[in-house]
Amino acid sequence: MALDLFLEKGYEQTTIDDICAVAGISRSTFFRYFPSKEDVFASETSSAVDEILLALRQRPDDEPPWSALRQAMSPLVEHYASQTDRAHRLAALAVATPALATLQQEKHARFQALIAPELARRLGADPADSTDPRPRALIAGALGCLEAAVAAWIAGNGTQQLGLLLDRAMNSIGLDPPAS
Repeated sequence: MALDLFLEKGYEQTTIDDICAVAGISRSTFFRYFPSKEDVFASETSSAVDEILLALRQRPDDEPPWSALRQAMSPLVEHYASQTDRAHRLAALAVATPALATLQQEKHARFQALIAPELARRLGADPADSTDPRPRALIAGALGCLEAAVAAWIAGNGTQQLGLLLDRAMNSIGLDPPAS
């Protein structure tokens, strides 16, 4: 409901009172579940990082880390593909709204913290060794590729397949190509 309001009125123009009115709840009930408007938006994609981690852990141990990371992002890409118009509009809103762009950076930090130990393990490194830059470099590269793919997807009005855009971006890095 709140996301529909954000799409209809714009994020900045939608108030907490608007959300409460549509949801049929009081402000105090709203704040019992969400500390802020940003948290309502974040609730839409909050499980994505956990799903990617689970998918990464399920990839074969002998699969190169870059390929495993790409394949682990497939559930997120499939989610976008299953809701093309809505997902496209929400992604465009997130990119164009400073508060939501900041929220995206926080999600990236969470992604880094959760995924780094699994990538370290795949690299044969100590997951507790924060001096090894490789896991974080791989994650930063993958997130950069995802951001580039989403930006291209938004620019193309959602007409291109996000998965193909992500493959193209990740293949441009020059690491092991993802299995298709």
